[in-house]
Amino acid sequence: MTGRPDVPDVTVVVAVYNTMPYLTECLNSLVGQSIGLDRLEIVAVDDGSTDDSGAEIDRFAERYPGTVKVLHQPNSGGPAMPSNRALELATGRYVYFIGSDDYLGEEALERMVTCADTHGSDVVIGKMVGTNGRYVRQSLYKANDPDVSLYGTELPFALANTKLFRRDLVEKHQLRFPEDVPVGSDQPFTIEACVHARKISVVADYTCYYAVKRGDASNITYRANHLARLRCTAVIMDHAAGLIEAGPNRDAVFKRHFTWELSKLIQGDFVDLDEETKREICAGITRLADSYLTDPLSDSLPAKLRARLRLAQRGAVDELCRAISEEAEHGAPPFHLEDGRAFARYPGFRDAGLELPDRCFELVGEIVPGRLANKTRLIESEWVQTGEELSLALTVRIGVVGDTGSAVVRLVEGAMPKSADKARARRLPDGHDLPPAQGEFTRELTDDGNGTVLRARIPLEPRTAKRGVRVFVDVAGGTYEIPVRGDGRPMPLARRWHGETAPYRAAARLNTKGRMVIRTGPLHPPKKPLGSRLRSLLTGAKRSKRK
Repeated sequence: MTGRPDVPDVTVVVAVYNTMPYLTECLNSLVGQSIGLDRLEIVAVDDGSTDDSGAEIDRFAERYPGTVKVLHQPNSGGPAMPSNRALELATGRYVYFIGSDDYLGEEALERMVTCADTHGSDVVIGKMVGTNGRYVRQSLYKANDPDVSLYGTELPFALANTKLFRRDLVEKHQLRFPEDVPVGSDQPFTIEACVHARKISVVADYTCYYAVKRGDASNITYRANHLARLRCTAVIMDHAAGLIEAGPNRDAVFKRHFTWELSKLIQGDFVDLDEETKREICAGITRLADSYLTDPLSDSLPAKLRARLRLAQRGAVDELCRAISEEAEHGAPPFHLEDGRAFARYPGFRDAGLELPDRCFELVGEIVPGRLANKTRLIESEWVQTGEELSLALTVRIGVVGDTGSAVVRLVEGAMPKSADKARARRLPDGHDLPPAQGEFTRELTDDGNGTVLRARIPLEPRTAKRGVRVFVDVAGGTYEIPVRGDGRPMPLARRWHGETAPYRAAARLNTKGRMVIRTGPLHPPKKPLGSRLRSLLTGAKRSKRK
């Protein structure tokens, strides 16, 4: 092909407002695309910048006259209006949107256009990563996928407009950005495009988009206040509700808004807001929860978020503030165990004045090893010897109350799986088989009522063994295994026991992860045969040479 085609493959829309010096890297990444200038159109709209951004896009327009088009307009307060003006000028088969402080990988547009042409996709999502500390959820980009659903678990959490859209689709449905929504104005556009798309594809094997968090954190998402974000979220959800009928598909999309946009409104900084703003936020959440927080969607949320949303929905501002501040100061509340169910004991739980159903606080399909580990604490440990018999006596505080009869301590051989390191505990696989717990156990409520004191007396057998000290407790239909950590508590001194003829030694130590381990074995272990000792010495010497 010679010369520039009549219709470029892709039009890139750049809404610009005070993004120097990031803008230069953005534009360089566009004109340097492997797709080539002859297949590319760039429409940059300056939204009344007060820095050198307007001059910079003019410079690129002069340098790339057939590729870069520029418009200047008074400041509109957000990216919606400049993006809409750019759409009126777009001529490409596809249109792509980029933040003017972000940049693309060199092959991004070529790969996404090829994907769309190959699969007949109306929307293509290229892999995006964050830079300078900007968070970008990565689970959508595990593998290339020619056909993903808006109603899956991942796409609802990637609703930015930084995607490739077939322009015929955009014009057929007259998709435009709501200009009265300063935050999240791309979501209504993206949601509607995905609702109407014949196919949505993902390019995951190449980093297409680099999302930059500016050094001064001045990206518009980071500047908006609580009430502005609440109002914009309401507009987004109401718009989506007009496109998606009530049911599982709508729930799948709105799970994002309850767990992300609305959740952020009732985090730590909520307690510092003035009382009127708190009430307005709760009133706004009430309307959205009344309209869209169905029981199945509510059950799919973590108990912490579900409890906060339901407190806000009730207008229980004081209890909501307590739930937030107490968790920040003391960690998550204990779990109340009852009839095989578990409830997070946040303020409002079984409060007669609020009359919130227990379900608002219940663990529903949620795995909570980290929360249990954080609330498990060694109080004291000692040896108890009676004649030739020796037992380990432990007192441990655990973060459950109520029906705690399942809580026991076991001495377990073998290390915890590495997958349990981060949470410092694990939920045992379904169908696990545990031997009966050995020893005596008592359980009583702590003085503050926020935990249980578990006392264990476990007999030791005279044998060679290295065993971890672990709490086991049943929570919401699952059994959790929680290593007991020393946390600065003194360990009992090594103890000799089991008579004079063949005495044994018991020792309590902390391993490298701070977990309590009990070692038992003969006080005077038999010496290895001479040949075995020589082999050990030779093996050690060889290892030293390799080092």
